[in-house]
Amino acid sequence: MPKKMTRPECATPTDDFACNDPTPERLTKTMFTHGAPRRVLTTVQALINSGDVDQDCADAGERWFRDYTFAFFDYVEYREPWPVNNATRHDAVSWHVLRAMTCARVANVRRALGAAAELRLRLVYVEELSFVKMGKILFPHLSATVARGKTSAQIALVLEQLRDFYKEEHKNKKKEIEGRMQLC
Repeated sequence: MPKKMTRPECATPTDDFACNDPTPERLTKTMFTHGAPRRVLTTVQALINSGDVDQDCADAGERWFRDYTFAFFDYVEYREPWPVNNATRHDAVSWHVLRAMTCARVANVRRALGAAAELRLRLVYVEELSFVKMGKILFPHLSATVARGKTSAQIALVLEQLRDFYKEEHKNKKKEIEGRMQLC
């Protein structure tokens, strides 16, 4: 008779432990941010901590990553708190229409910023590489320190360009809506 798999129960949350916290073993292997819930300290968080980019740039990068994930991996990631939207249920067709629209947004970013910028965004968000590892990929002929510095500067520049792209896109949509309102 096959063994029945049971789902492990989460411990009762306390002040120092919560269900969504990493395990003690994971805490020793990776650096995490402070706050609730704890997140892996990413290269973008390091750029924010150093003052190279602001939160708007990081938000633009997160938006691109959510679009990319949905477009190419077929699932949606939300930040906590989860949005509550029970009004709309998608069938297979509407789900794929949304996915196609998301693919178009990712393609628009690539068209506006270029393939090199998209490569850097993929290295940061999809591959989750450190600056040192990205430096080895992007600048194999340079020393690790110089390659790391150039890579962090390029990532900061790409995130600023992405932020500006999304702001301009928002302005254009707003003007289009205002134009439609005037026609009515």
